[in-house]
Amino acid sequence: MQLRLDFRGTFELSDFFEAYYDCRKHKRKTANALKFELNYESELIQLWKEINEGSYQIGRSIAFIVDKPVKREIFAANFRDRVVHHLIINKLNDLFEKEFIYDSYSCRVGKGTLFGIKRLNRFIRACSENYTRDTYILKLDIKGFFMSINREILYKRLENFILSNYTGQDRDLLIWLVQMVVMNDCTEGCYVKSPASRWEGLPPDKSLFHQNKRGLPIGNLTSQIFANFYMSHFDHFMKSTLGLKYYGRYVDDFYVVHPDKQFLKNLIPVIDAFLKNELGLKLHPLKQQIQHFEKGIKFTGAFLLPNRLYVHRRTKGNFYQLIDKWNTVIKKRPGKDVLSGQEIQQIQASVNSYLGYMLHYKTYKLRKRMLYRMSTRFDRYMHPAKQYTKLKLVGK
Repeated sequence: MQLRLDFRGTFELSDFFEAYYDCRKHKRKTANALKFELNYESELIQLWKEINEGSYQIGRSIAFIVDKPVKREIFAANFRDRVVHHLIINKLNDLFEKEFIYDSYSCRVGKGTLFGIKRLNRFIRACSENYTRDTYILKLDIKGFFMSINREILYKRLENFILSNYTGQDRDLLIWLVQMVVMNDCTEGCYVKSPASRWEGLPPDKSLFHQNKRGLPIGNLTSQIFANFYMSHFDHFMKSTLGLKYYGRYVDDFYVVHPDKQFLKNLIPVIDAFLKNELGLKLHPLKQQIQHFEKGIKFTGAFLLPNRLYVHRRTKGNFYQLIDKWNTVIKKRPGKDVLSGQEIQQIQASVNSYLGYMLHYKTYKLRKRMLYRMSTRFDRYMHPAKQYTKLKLVGK
C-alpha cells in the first residue's frame, strides 16, 4: 500500500505540546523521555515541522519479552513517536467514543476491568431474574488477537471513519499520519533488548516477527485504541444485528448472557464466521465456555458467583510472587539502609496497586495475610495503613 502524500492543512503547534504533556505523565523516567525533555521545546517544534512538511519518519522500536500477567512480546516506540500517538488519539478519541457501544470496556475513561465485572454481574442478575431462573454465560476469546489484526483492513476502516466524521482542516494530514502508524512494520530495524532465549515458548501467533502485514505492537497507545475501534464493527454486529441484550467485551475477551443454553451453542459458529469474513480473526478453540451462573465465571481478573465477587487466583499468585521477590532482595543485603529511594517508591507503588484493586472485593483477610508476608526488614521504610488498604512510608 502506497502512503498518501496529497494532504492539505497543517497541525497547530499547540497540538504537539498537549500531546507531549499527556505522553510524559507515565513515561517521564525512561531514558528516551529524559533525553527528549532536555530540549523538549525545540524537539516538539522539529517534530511539528517534519509532520507538516511530510518528512516525518517513524523511529526504531525496542522489542522485549514480559512475563506478567502472561508471557508477551512488547514493542516500545521511541518517545517522540509516542508523542505522535497521543497527538492522533487526542484528535480522534471523542469521535471514537461516539462510535463505541456502551459495553466495551478497554482503554476508556470511567470504564475498565472493574466496570466490566460489575456490568457482567448486573447482566447475570437481570437475565436470571435475581438468580431464580436458569441463565448461562457464553465466554469466548480471539486467538492471537493483536497479532492477527489485518493492518490494511484497519487502515481502510479508519480512513473512511475520519473522512465521514472528522471535520478539522488538518484531516488529510491526520489520515496520512494514521496510515504511517498503522502500516509501520516495527520489526524492521528494531532494537531487541531481551535475549533470544526469552522468545522460547512464545507461540508464533503471539509474535510480530512471524506475521505478514498483520498485527499491532502491544505497548503503543494507538494499538490499544485502534484495536478497540477494529472490534467496534463486531460489537455493533452483536448488539444491533443479532440483538443481543446482555453482551460485553474487554479487548478480545467477550461474553453473552442468555437463558437458553442451546441458543448460545448455535451462536458460536455465527460469531466465528463473522470474525473470519469481516475482520480476518479466529476464535480461540480452547477458550470457549458456556457456564451456568451458579458455577461461576471468570472475567478480567475476577471470579463471579451469585452475590459474590472474588479476586482470581492468578492475581493473588502474582501478588505473592511480587512480595517474595522483594523479600529475597532485602534478605540478601546486609546492614540497615539497604534500599534506595527509587526501590522504596517502586515497592510501595507495586504493592499499593494490588491493594487498591483488591479493595473492590471482600479481601480484608487476604490483604492482611499478604502484608504480614512481607519481611520485617521493610518496617524501617514502610508500614500498613489502617484496614490494610495501602502501604505508607515511615514518617509520611
